[in-house]
This record gives sequence, C-alpha cells and structure tokens, in this order.
Amino acid sequence: MTNFLYPGAYVDSAFTIDYKKLWEKGFRGLLFDVDNTLTMHNVEAEKREANFFVHLRKLGFKTVILSNNKKERVEPFAKLLKTPFIHRAHKPLSRAYIKAMKMIGTNVDNTLFVGDQLYTDIVGANIVGLKSILVRPISPKEAFWIKLKRIIEVPVIALYKINHKKNDINF
Repeated sequence: MTNFLYPGAYVDSAFTIDYKKLWEKGFRGLLFDVDNTLTMHNVEAEKREANFFVHLRKLGFKTVILSNNKKERVEPFAKLLKTPFIHRAHKPLSRAYIKAMKMIGTNVDNTLFVGDQLYTDIVGANIVGLKSILVRPISPKEAFWIKLKRIIEVPVIALYKINHKKNDINF
C-alpha cells in the first residue's frame, strides 16, 4: 500500500531538479502545484518563479499550474508565469490531471507532476499514472488542516527514505 503513496523522487526543491535531464529522458509536460511548491502560501510569483518558467520553456517544456486553491490565488500567479492553470483541481481526483495534459498536448508517459503534498499531489499523480516528484515544503507556515496532513505524511516519507536514495530521480 505504501508504494501507492510514494513519489517517483523526493527532493529539496522544485528549483533544483535537473530539468534538462528530464527533457533528455523524454518528458515534455510539467504540472506544478503552487503553494509551498513554487512559493510560500499566499505569496505572489516573483522574478525567481518567472525566470524559472522562462527557463523551462527554453528547454521545450509545456507547463500547467494545477492547484486546489481558488481562482483569485492561482490566476495572477499563472499569468505572471505565462502558463495555463487549473484552480480548484480537487486533487487527488484524476480529472484535473487529465485536463491539464490535454491542455498542453501531453500524456502520462511524457508528463511529470511536481508538488509538496503526499496525499493530494502525489497520490493524485499516482492515480492517473504520472511520474511525480515530491518536494520539501518551502515554508512551515501552513493552514491548520495542512499541518494535520503533514503529520500523517511523516511515516510514509520515512519509509520512502529508507527504501530510496534521496534526490535519486530514476525515471
């Protein structure tokens, strides 16, 4: 059962992933969560994130922001990054992941999901059959219900670390 909860890889930051290597492995689409994956909760996109998405496009990637947050939060963020978005995605349900891939013309074999929450982001990607990368949350400042989810993530992440080499992206 825990394998279903495991990400394809667990890394410190979405910004330190070797995207060039992922492109060489055949990935063409990247789906990203926003809060605590690309920036802190309720913080707008800044130069760092905008430059990051410019870099991803230069490599050839198509991107989509996939967030459970409301439109008022996600739309301005995605607009600055010049990428399509889906708000109120209801992750871990599969519908939004599939819709995101259709938006950019990719499929489960060449699309990767990057997010910070195991039970929404990663489980949703696994349900659809996507490869996924779990990143450490950017900030410990989170809503109460997210902190509760973090508590139940701890044993699964501990088991994952025992069975997998950290930062080892092998897909």
